[in-house]
Amino acid sequence: MAYLGSKVNLSRYDLQKQVVDLKKELPWLKETNSQSLQVALLDLDTAYSNFFKGRADFPKFKKKSNIGSFNVPQNVIIENDLLIIPKFKEGIKIKLHRNLIGAVKQATISFTPTGKYFVSILCDTGEESPVKKPIEEKNTIGVDLGIKDFLVTSEGEVIENPKFLRNSIQRLKVLQRRASKKQKGSSNRKKANKRVAILHEKIANQRQDFLHKTSTKLIRENQTICLENLGVSNMIKNHKLAQAISDVSWGEFNRMIEYKAEWYGVNILRIGRFAPSSKTCECGSINNELKLSDRFWKCKSCGLVNERDLLAANNIKKFALKDYSGVECTVEPVEMSALVESMKQEAHLIGFAVDG
Repeated sequence: MAYLGSKVNLSRYDLQKQVVDLKKELPWLKETNSQSLQVALLDLDTAYSNFFKGRADFPKFKKKSNIGSFNVPQNVIIENDLLIIPKFKEGIKIKLHRNLIGAVKQATISFTPTGKYFVSILCDTGEESPVKKPIEEKNTIGVDLGIKDFLVTSEGEVIENPKFLRNSIQRLKVLQRRASKKQKGSSNRKKANKRVAILHEKIANQRQDFLHKTSTKLIRENQTICLENLGVSNMIKNHKLAQAISDVSWGEFNRMIEYKAEWYGVNILRIGRFAPSSKTCECGSINNELKLSDRFWKCKSCGLVNERDLLAANNIKKFALKDYSGVECTVEPVEMSALVESMKQEAHLIGFAVDG
């Protein structure tokens, strides 16, 4: 409000000094321990810093009743299946998902729209990240992500796109329609909204399980993984592609690959998003006339018949290794007109499939 009203920038230390007076004005602030309030101010300060540096939009403020999470940065104790945190000295009964390894540092408590509480415990194990092995072509794999198939590897392995949201979209529409017809503020509307939340949670859990299993499999079986640097945030701006891309969750999959690679000492190589991986034949010829509907295409130079996705995976591996070795790739960047045309074709195909 200070920035919106008078363009005054307040640091988190200035805000921390105001918390004492705010507790007198807003008694419910005393229900939360002071350390958690300070973490919230730190998050606010980070959000404003990202906004001023152009890395994010203006922060969105949340009301007290908003379903979310809060962090407990210290004084977290787990004993006898009880979670002991400030303001809850008697302990909260919990069900441990796995045994804790290392020293407990902090906890994040979250509440889901379906009425479930979860606690994420951060532990310091004292272990150092493993040293990554040298990059060798024989232990390297290229991965091409897509919508038709979730991924295709340079070794010919194909993992289908499970399309969890699309498979449940009709049931989701029915539940949302029923909820919209209930009177606002009524108990029946709350029950109907909870049914919608339960289905959303099921879809999210299915997707997370699939992404974890797939990413872990790739990490454990390979020493070096080559991927494209996809601009997912820009791609979902196309309203005809947004649902399909969000359902396939390329961004979350890449995030999992990155942090699991650090855990297991696996190398990650990436190529530019404009590299023509699916248009470049083994002979080096580029087919700029290739359409998205062409799953197989014949090279005009050498006559070789290429399978689009498998070719892309092999080229991703080839381009990444060339970039890593310091040898400049001899491929030409894709023209913007070709990219726009490809996006239009894909939007048309997906829109046709959704509409029937």
